[in-house]
Amino acid sequence: MIRIKASPKRIDKRVTDLVHIAEEPLSDNLDDNEKVLQQIFSNCNDLIIRKLTLYKSTRCIAAYLDVLVDESLWNNGLLNPLMKQELEDFDNQGELFEQLKYRLASFVTPQVINNRKEAVQRIVSGDVVLFVESSNAALSFSIKDQLQRQLDEPSSEAVIRGPRIGFIEKLDVNMALIRQRIRTPQLKMEKVILGAASRTDIAIVYFEGKTPQKVVEEIRQRVSKIEMDSILESGYIEESISDHPYSPFPVMQTTQRPDVVSAALIEGKAAVLVDGSPIALVMPITYWYGFQTVEDYYMNFIFASFLRWLRFLFAFMALTLPSIYVAITTFHSEMIPTGLALSLAAAREVVPFPAMVETLIMEITFEALREAGVRLPRPVGQTISIVGALVIGQAAVQAGIISAPIIIIVSLTGIASFLIPHPEMNQAVSMLRFPMVICAGTFGLYGVSAAVIAILIHLTNLNSFGVPYLSPLAPLNPSELWDVLIRAPWKIMHKRQRRIRPKMELEEK
Repeated sequence: MIRIKASPKRIDKRVTDLVHIAEEPLSDNLDDNEKVLQQIFSNCNDLIIRKLTLYKSTRCIAAYLDVLVDESLWNNGLLNPLMKQELEDFDNQGELFEQLKYRLASFVTPQVINNRKEAVQRIVSGDVVLFVESSNAALSFSIKDQLQRQLDEPSSEAVIRGPRIGFIEKLDVNMALIRQRIRTPQLKMEKVILGAASRTDIAIVYFEGKTPQKVVEEIRQRVSKIEMDSILESGYIEESISDHPYSPFPVMQTTQRPDVVSAALIEGKAAVLVDGSPIALVMPITYWYGFQTVEDYYMNFIFASFLRWLRFLFAFMALTLPSIYVAITTFHSEMIPTGLALSLAAAREVVPFPAMVETLIMEITFEALREAGVRLPRPVGQTISIVGALVIGQAAVQAGIISAPIIIIVSLTGIASFLIPHPEMNQAVSMLRFPMVICAGTFGLYGVSAAVIAILIHLTNLNSFGVPYLSPLAPLNPSELWDVLIRAPWKIMHKRQRRIRPKMELEEK
């Protein structure tokens, strides 16, 4: 066994352009192939080149990266059977390959490689590549080391009721978790490789017959146009294929739960899974998804409908409460009852800032504390965020920098935002609070009304892979409102399965 050591040898000009080299066919000289591998993988201490002798003194070399290959499977499951095989006489290397493929099929299925590009890509992907003397082809054996963590409860989504298994960083495992829930050949999974350097596996998942073909074609087209050096997380894909990357509102759903993806597929949506990321992307979606949870379908429909209306109410409060406070206290104080107006005036008497500046200071401080609580270690984060808010708020009020009413307003706003179940929608509402406060401090309630109308106009112009963002409310489709404002009983939902309708289909209708 030879381990390639780091060395400052000058790389031959023939291998400086790896792309050009990779397109060349393999040499029928074993030493040339070994030399090229050493030059391409120079300074790679994890490259192993192992010299073997097969039937009738046939020289071979096996090249692989030991950090990616399962050593026990390589030694016991492939190397020993490979050396012990009693091969028949062969006239050329093609017959030798056919015999090896046939005899090793019970251990691993080898693939024939004819050029350097594929050979290098197989090695960096974790395969063992076997080069044979006097042959311009090679065999690739997939015996990758299964680097993965145990299946566990999703860390980014609270599970109240339902399966407590979340996606992990292994694409094949995530695909299997979906297959276990949808056991039909209509469930299609198409793999694509993206990233010139990372060579990341991407899976496009859809339910044939339920997912509109136009949506599937659109996803394929957008994914095929991605040209990046590396795809390290599903967020790379999300931003690259988004309909509206400059909009604060999400046009794709992110989830770590297999049951959420499975339900979306049955509903007629599609999903994108990325190797190395536990977060799946679901598309297309509508605005209403941001206020729905999968637990709505696991509990009584009456309580689920009540919770949805509660989320709508508090989401509106999270967006408008600080701006309404600023507008009323600054421009429309006559709308406040006399007793409350006197109390607010007394509380703000020592505050040196106008209501708009005061609100912006507290909102920024609240967002900073929340972000600190997320980024700090979990045992410390919650303590810092809670204690920090109490200490800073109390000290600011006593120092006369901030009034007590604004502490109440910002606290209620923060609690209201926590009722929004999806982080992406929560982030959109949190971002829009700041321009809303500025409009309120500049134009009063007229500014608040204009800002809300502008947001509604923006929402009506959004679409997700051809599906209008506010559908089925705009454009109005009364027959599909049963799972938007309320959660209808399963008897009704079973009879009237919801469909994803792209904009083109709605226009034709």
